[in-house]
Amino acid sequence: MFKDYNMNQLILPLDLEVKLHKNDIAFSIHHLVESIPNEAFAPFIHHTGCPSYHPRMMLKLILCGYTQSTFSGRKIEDLTRDSLRMMWLAQGYEPSYRTINRFRVHPNMKELIRQCFVQFRCQLVEEKLIDQEAIFIDGTKIEANANKFTFVWKKAVEKHHTNLVEKSNKLYDELLEHQIIPEIKRESDEQLSIEELSQVAHHLEEVVDDYTSKIEHSEDVVERKRLRSERKTPKQILKQVHDWIIRKQKYEKDFEVLGTRNSYSKTDHEATFMRMKDDYMQNGQLKPGYNVQIATEGQYTLAYDVFPNPTDTKTLIPFLNQIEENYFELPKHIVADAGYGSEQNYHDILNNRKRTPLITFNQYLNEQKRKYKNDPFKTSNWVYEKENDVYICPNEKALRFQYNSVRTDKSGFQREFKIYECEECTGCPFRTKCTKAAEGKNRRLMINENWEQQKEEVRAKLSEEKTAAIYRQRKIDVEPVFGFLKANLCFSRFSVRGKSKVTNEIGLALMATNLRKYAVRG
Repeated sequence: MFKDYNMNQLILPLDLEVKLHKNDIAFSIHHLVESIPNEAFAPFIHHTGCPSYHPRMMLKLILCGYTQSTFSGRKIEDLTRDSLRMMWLAQGYEPSYRTINRFRVHPNMKELIRQCFVQFRCQLVEEKLIDQEAIFIDGTKIEANANKFTFVWKKAVEKHHTNLVEKSNKLYDELLEHQIIPEIKRESDEQLSIEELSQVAHHLEEVVDDYTSKIEHSEDVVERKRLRSERKTPKQILKQVHDWIIRKQKYEKDFEVLGTRNSYSKTDHEATFMRMKDDYMQNGQLKPGYNVQIATEGQYTLAYDVFPNPTDTKTLIPFLNQIEENYFELPKHIVADAGYGSEQNYHDILNNRKRTPLITFNQYLNEQKRKYKNDPFKTSNWVYEKENDVYICPNEKALRFQYNSVRTDKSGFQREFKIYECEECTGCPFRTKCTKAAEGKNRRLMINENWEQQKEEVRAKLSEEKTAAIYRQRKIDVEPVFGFLKANLCFSRFSVRGKSKVTNEIGLALMATNLRKYAVRG
């Protein structure tokens, strides 16, 4: 006996909401988007033309598609016809894939996504799912939608540009020496600008035209042959100068696109070549990508940002600024791994933000090992006599203070060092293990007292029971979010190009992981 099944029987359409499960993710998406203030949707209003779909509905559809690991506009369009939850969210509408794709890269979409994160965090606080005591920060590199062989390297551009400058300067001097062209007014003696090269080309054209005119008006075969021979050199030089003008324009454009970066992709100019963790060929190949930074609590992403530089150290301060300006007030504890540990970052968190950094530094874990503590050649294990301001090396020699030194990094941050030098290293039995200085030179020691003090504060904080427990929570709070994103959501590569569009897409993907976790909470 079977249950009744009749394809010819007429069934009246029912409200799709009753078909959805009580904890269906569609309800979480609906309540989140409905909590966004109306003011956020005002920029999407058009007073002319055909009425557009409501941005609330469009945002719900895209978020729902992303929660189902569907990132293609065409596939999201198909879901509006096949999926019950999508049908309910769309309320019978079926926007085309073009409409979906245009909406998710809309310039005002960034504000909608920001509002999603703000409202979602308020919801978590209200339901006491997070305690707001700390945020956990980490980053991952995600491959850009760009060809991995379309690289432009800054060093190569600088090398070729330098060669061009040297050749053009040399040629200009030769042209003046042989009085082929008149002297032009130069802005700089270092290199010829594009405008100055154009002037050189203009004078060469006049020389070539003059030879051509003489050839046309001459009837003497021998003279015509001589003039053509003399015209050959300025004609070749003119061709070379035109080539240099094109190349110089390209190099200047490359420098403009590169900015402070070391590389960029021709396919996506804002993508930088980085070393990815997913190295399938195991050859350390660099791929175009973006550095995605997130701040989490309770395994929920509360804020995010996208950076073109691969180093996490330089992203922390701008990311914290972004959080304070656009998301929420920073909690008491800022937690991150050793990749963020630097003097500048500690100074910013401690002095400017008045927060507690639970961030280790590069040698923190090594310092806990017995081998490191018992190594006499580690300068941190050397005896320091404070009253004499002297360090004692393993050979019982004194390293005395010599002078102060200040170093400024690329970001403009200044670090102060005290330089110490050993009184005598000649004949030392430990010389090869202690220093790489050339024979006849003594061992020098650079001490950054501010950095050492900051590290001591971090050690003290991480030795306390409460703060140590918060730091241990980092591994099971922020890192699983990237696992959810890449393994569960299958988001491992961007489908759009340009930093603004990429920022929108990763925001939607991170909110999708939040909603999936929130919908299945126990």
